[in-house]
Amino acid sequence: MFEELIEALKAAEKKTIVFTEGTDARILEATDRLMKGGFLQPILIGVVADVQAAAKAGGFNIDGVEVIDPATYPEMDAMVDKMVELRKGKMTPEDCRKNLLKGNYFGTMLVKMGKADCLLGGATYSTADTVRPALQLIKTKPGNSNVSGTFIMVREKDGVEEKYAMGDCAITIHPTEDQLVESAVETAKVARKFGIDPKVAFLSFSTKGSAKDDTVTLMQNACAKAKAAMPDTPVDGEMQFDAAVSPTVGQLKFPGSPVAGYANTFIFPDVNAANIGYKIAQRFGGFAAYGPLLLGLNAPINDLSRGCVADEVYKMAIITASQAL
Repeated sequence: MFEELIEALKAAEKKTIVFTEGTDARILEATDRLMKGGFLQPILIGVVADVQAAAKAGGFNIDGVEVIDPATYPEMDAMVDKMVELRKGKMTPEDCRKNLLKGNYFGTMLVKMGKADCLLGGATYSTADTVRPALQLIKTKPGNSNVSGTFIMVREKDGVEEKYAMGDCAITIHPTEDQLVESAVETAKVARKFGIDPKVAFLSFSTKGSAKDDTVTLMQNACAKAKAAMPDTPVDGEMQFDAAVSPTVGQLKFPGSPVAGYANTFIFPDVNAANIGYKIAQRFGGFAAYGPLLLGLNAPINDLSRGCVADEVYKMAIITASQAL
């Protein structure tokens, strides 16, 4: 997957990605690797001397990388004015200036003001601290009311690369029908970008009305709306996971379904199930989990796990920049 994404980035005008934690060794190692590749231009946020010292201590070459310290940024006044405008009375100029000294807000505003194409953060702070400034400043795309967190799951098996998309695994704890539909639409779009021809399954503990519960009704209704929203994409549900992925079980429990048994894009009923599900696949199934990709925003802003390693940062940077193509 990554070879194809890199080739696409090489063929396009070079994208610029902001890393909000410029002194982190994992970020610096990934930055070094990206600069060697030459297909993506990183920006590091932090005190310049501290970033340079951390790079030297780790043996990382960041020559040619722009390092920006929010405290000495020459365009800070213009950035504050823009943020005050975006917050529409919810933050004073003093509040905005204080927040812009933080890497997550400052980096997000660099993207908002067109100084960078995308952002990757969260190696040292929570998903909420990535999502909050993104929602406040980048905002959701027209027609979207929320952000969802999708994971791309990748595994090599018998010389073949398996890829799946799972959403929403990180953001909306108890989604409504319409939020599930938005998540499904955005997850199907991002699946295509990463070489998955989406067959979307709305998951449940029930298949085709085999059980009765409000959560079953939720998935049935959301699935019906998603079919209408994506008439050219195979969508079906509600269905159990075994019916979604096993052709034998799928056609037994859900005969005639264009998705049952062959699903590769999974929509879960809530974050509880989704987060558990992707981590089971990661830990027991040997899948690499890339995400959460924050879908539904006006620009690519993505989150890292605090337990990430440098290789994950590197690959998530490629994924994030690819979303900007």
